[in-house]
Amino acid sequence: MELYYITNNTSAAVPLDRIPEIPYAAFYEDMHRKLAEQRYHIAHYFARPEEGRMKMYCLLLDDEESRVMITSYSTDYYDETELPSLTALHPQVHPFERDITERYGIRFDAMPWNKPLRFPFDRFDRKSSMDNYPFYHMEGQNLHEVNVGPIHAGIIEPGAFRFICSGEEVLHLEIALGYQHRGVEHEFETTDNRLRQICLAESVAGDSSVTHATAFTEAVEKLTGVERRTELDRERGVALELERMAMQIADTGALSMDVGYQLGQVACEALRTMTINTTQAWCGNRFGKTLIRPHGTNHPLTPEKAAMIRKNVGQIVRRYKEVHEDLKSSPTVLARLEQCGIVPLNQMAEIGGVGQAARASGLKRDIRMTHPWGVFAKCQHHESIIKTQGDVMARLMMRCREVEQSAGYIDTLLQNYEQKYVPSGTTLPAPDYTAPLAASHLSFGLIEGWRGECCHVVITDAKGRIATARIKDPSLHNWAALALAVRGEGISDFPICNKSFNLSYCGHDL
Repeated sequence: MELYYITNNTSAAVPLDRIPEIPYAAFYEDMHRKLAEQRYHIAHYFARPEEGRMKMYCLLLDDEESRVMITSYSTDYYDETELPSLTALHPQVHPFERDITERYGIRFDAMPWNKPLRFPFDRFDRKSSMDNYPFYHMEGQNLHEVNVGPIHAGIIEPGAFRFICSGEEVLHLEIALGYQHRGVEHEFETTDNRLRQICLAESVAGDSSVTHATAFTEAVEKLTGVERRTELDRERGVALELERMAMQIADTGALSMDVGYQLGQVACEALRTMTINTTQAWCGNRFGKTLIRPHGTNHPLTPEKAAMIRKNVGQIVRRYKEVHEDLKSSPTVLARLEQCGIVPLNQMAEIGGVGQAARASGLKRDIRMTHPWGVFAKCQHHESIIKTQGDVMARLMMRCREVEQSAGYIDTLLQNYEQKYVPSGTTLPAPDYTAPLAASHLSFGLIEGWRGECCHVVITDAKGRIATARIKDPSLHNWAALALAVRGEGISDFPICNKSFNLSYCGHDL
């Protein structure tokens, strides 16, 4: 029996009738076997109503052979039979099973911690609300609970953190999200306006506008079957690495602030501003909105702009390297950040951790290397930076090293831009918002953003309209890593543990 449709991150969209539909027992057994190996992890796993039944799709990544393995199974829409849960065996499945249960009422037998994930506006059980969220409790005369949020100081999205402590030591942290009911995925499905859809993608998470816009655009372009020009790949690679630089520098400054290292804070604030102003000089928006568009661009990268970006990035990285050296040679910074908030490799692998947080724990998860697309598939080989300590300091040093690596990529991609890539008189195409999409197909955009692996899955109906859009921000997996990081730490270490991950509330609360 054929279990998977095998493709990769650069291939065309997949006809729905080519995706195997297998019994759940076969899905369960094969997923159990594969997820026991670190080479496999889930890119997305979701349900959708389909012709009077519930159809589940799973995209499984093989990191060693760069394969994307797609399969499905189905149940009757009103079938109350509980499916055996994979979560108890493989915790990385946890958020996906929670999402399927919350949206559609499908139950998974023996699933631990079967709690609401997001409280979407169209959830199956409307009686489930934040007011009756079942927080975990522990009994003991020496224990106490500390609640932080959902409303926080400053301008920040809502999220509730419930600590159970013995004195200052954190025994358990539960993170409850879902306070924002934006219905982003639903909006993709209720409009045929391609420009509106790409603007929605840019707004999934404001600090990852380029990442989400690129992921959605990749999915749409695969559905049109029209190959884009290499120059666009190059521009998108530069934009993604500029976004990575800006946010890694910002987080370096935030961590410096939390440990009272003011020099690092103010230096990074200035350098982050310089980085996002470079993006603004390119496209008119500091966060790269309007820059990524299907099949073309509104802001072609001219030789003059390429020279400006290279010059600014060179200055930024030179000054940032000084901050990097100061941080790793400061005894007070080292004393505060080393051996704090450790997430070991085995735990990071179990929860399906992705991105820089996973790489700081020794887990080589990086789509640029394992499932390359665009410029990383054509002309820029990527080698992931890996740390093994898994603590706050490792996550900080990951940021420092990645800023310097990204600056090098940008410089390489833009060297001799006019002579090599955009000869005089060449014009890049304008965006195309009208190209028809293949009917009854599944497509995905799989991108390594600055926070980690981002996946947009799009399914079209028989008329070529987007019938289903499913978005996975990297934070979906890594919130569990934050909860693990603070166990056994003093509660006063929570701010630096939190900043060392800098996860997205809005990327989670779709």
